[in-house]
Amino acid sequence: MTAHQLKSEIVRKEQLAKDIIRLTLAAPEIAVRAIPGQFMMLKATDKMEPLLRRPFSIHQATSNGLVQILFKVVGAGSKFLADREQGDILDIVGPLGHGFDLPDDPSANLCLVGGGMGCAPLYFLTKRLLTNRLEGSLQLYLGATTAKELAVVKEDFENLGVKVFAATDDGSLGYHGFVTDLVAESLDKELRWQFYSCGPHPMMNKVARFCAAEKWPCQVSLETMMACGISACLGCTVRSSPAKLISSNKQFLHVCKDGPVFDSGDVAWTTAER
Repeated sequence: MTAHQLKSEIVRKEQLAKDIIRLTLAAPEIAVRAIPGQFMMLKATDKMEPLLRRPFSIHQATSNGLVQILFKVVGAGSKFLADREQGDILDIVGPLGHGFDLPDDPSANLCLVGGGMGCAPLYFLTKRLLTNRLEGSLQLYLGATTAKELAVVKEDFENLGVKVFAATDDGSLGYHGFVTDLVAESLDKELRWQFYSCGPHPMMNKVARFCAAEKWPCQVSLETMMACGISACLGCTVRSSPAKLISSNKQFLHVCKDGPVFDSGDVAWTTAER
């Protein structure tokens, strides 16, 4: 799929929490081609530092040429973007990467699990799944550290007509504990589920192992550091699982090109869980 580099105007800026920002950008060339799970690379400076672009999942793409990113301020690059205002121009490249594969069966039972800012691409995915008029069940689980990080995005999903099962580490909203534990305790295991997940690596590790034990298909969107977004720098590699190594002869996968969405069985997960 062709990626575009363009100058994009910020048409809306929303501060959803103290350090959580949502930007709406005018980018018709990207919006018309984007699929859930893909990402964009944004130039996060007007100077030489920081030099490298930053990757951001596409939070939403609309039919009228708009794209959104949702992010938490964690460093110099995201701080630069958080300080931009409506009318400012950003240099962006996208859409990039391999997105989520949508279910062929309209009666499939789908479970989406997001953690922290991993909730961002799941909003675009949820809208696309609802557009396809699913006949099966759609369960959405979202986790975060506190209610302040989760409340607003939870409301956005609920406005789509989706019930949200929420979990927070401190118990300030919904289930007190990890979202993965909430999934394991509450999901109807009499049904066959197809999983989609994005969030911290330990969370997706546990989701992947849970699905492997139940023999359920699972797609994960990996979050890694990226320098280029086009598989030139080789900086975003993850190790292939033994099965993937045998089938593809690839010892490593590139998150920017082969992903960021993978079949969970293709990734060599560590033993750490959450």
